[in-house]
Amino acid sequence: MDCVFCKIINGDIPSYTLYEDDIVKVFLDINPNSNGHLLIVPKKHIKDFDDMDNETLLHIMDTAHKMKTLVETKLNPQGVIFTQNNGCVQEVKHYHLHLIPVYDNKTKMDVKEVYEILKK
Repeated sequence: MDCVFCKIINGDIPSYTLYEDDIVKVFLDINPNSNGHLLIVPKKHIKDFDDMDNETLLHIMDTAHKMKTLVETKLNPQGVIFTQNNGCVQEVKHYHLHLIPVYDNKTKMDVKEVYEILKK
């Protein structure tokens, strides 16, 4: 399989992992829209929303809640966007939920710097 997210999950590609359990892996987007832009990805290869089982979806949403709290506590955004793409707009054909913090101040930090703040 040539899925970049499967390679990240398997450890073939390094990532700035913030959280991991048996069902999901959460890591920072390497081309972030803002500081703290992260992806919540099921470890099982699931193409998109239509292929998602309810148990995994519920676990992803529970994880999203925890990650939102982490980002709000450590980075103080003014808001948070959750987005998930399907079909032709889905760049990587492995389900993933974006958590994108929104700030009044648009100062960009390096992904590694953001990682160090969130991992404290």
